[in-house]
Amino acid sequence: MDTAAAEWTTTPGDTPPRRRGRRRFGIGCGGLLLAGVSVVVGCRVADTDGITPVPQLLAFLPWLLVPTSAGLLLALLARWWTGVVWGLVVLGLLAWFIEPYGKSDDPGGAPVASFRVLTSNVEFGRGTGALVGAVRREKPDVVFVEECEYACQAALKDAFDTVYPYRQAVEAGGSEGSVILSRFPLEAADGVPGTMGMPGAVADVRGHAVRLQLAHPMPPLPGQLGLWRRELGRLRDFAAGDGTAPTVMAGDFNASQDHAAFRRILDTGLRDAARLAGSDRTPSWPARTAPTLGAQIDHVLVSADFSATHARFLDLADTDHRALLVDITLHQP
Repeated sequence: MDTAAAEWTTTPGDTPPRRRGRRRFGIGCGGLLLAGVSVVVGCRVADTDGITPVPQLLAFLPWLLVPTSAGLLLALLARWWTGVVWGLVVLGLLAWFIEPYGKSDDPGGAPVASFRVLTSNVEFGRGTGALVGAVRREKPDVVFVEECEYACQAALKDAFDTVYPYRQAVEAGGSEGSVILSRFPLEAADGVPGTMGMPGAVADVRGHAVRLQLAHPMPPLPGQLGLWRRELGRLRDFAAGDGTAPTVMAGDFNASQDHAAFRRILDTGLRDAARLAGSDRTPSWPARTAPTLGAQIDHVLVSADFSATHARFLDLADTDHRALLVDITLHQP
């Protein structure tokens, strides 16, 4: 009897065909996992957001470590060495891209004005009551509110008419309404056009003119990626429009640092205040699973003449977003 025949007849319960079947299964499943992640990582390498479902998955880029690790483990168990190398390369790229994007150096000039900014998406106005409580507790100087429809704006006016006497709003129903509340005098300014309201203003912050712009582009829904890119592009154009004026752009960007369209905004010189304050990967959406699982799509972006400290993400009832509160300081040029 030859060796192969002996193995077939003397190995109990674990024949070579079964081992080969398990190996094929491991290679197949591991290959599918690594292939799926590689498409997303490939778009990140190419600095593009790709097509559905890539933009949606890019928002959760750090979590792709899970299927990548599973694919690598299956490749190891199957002794599929090509897959092992593939998995290690993908893991390395993910680790590289998880690092924060954009500049984080501090301004060189002396500080001239410090103030507190809060941004909150109240989900069709449902979280208005919780926001009112948070504003009373935290006492921000400027408040950006997205999805603030008619009832929301009326409630904020009733609660804070004397505390925040200055406001710039887009009055609309549903998700289209938005408002900026300010303790500082505001001069009306053209907002950024979009499907949902994105008002703008110029604040007089203790004698210093600061551009304020609320951000709320459309989300990257399947079939509407072009609209999402265009509206983020308009925010990018606004950010690049006057490179010398101190600027604060805040809101629900429906994009994270892993989206190329959002990185284009940072490339104009704006910096993410949460990153400056050490909270660059803290999830803000969806609130029901954050901070365990989620993406940071709510941001306060500031021009290079600002520093930032004490960024906090606040859990508010009845909204799918966490609010972002951050202290920023304007410095001399």
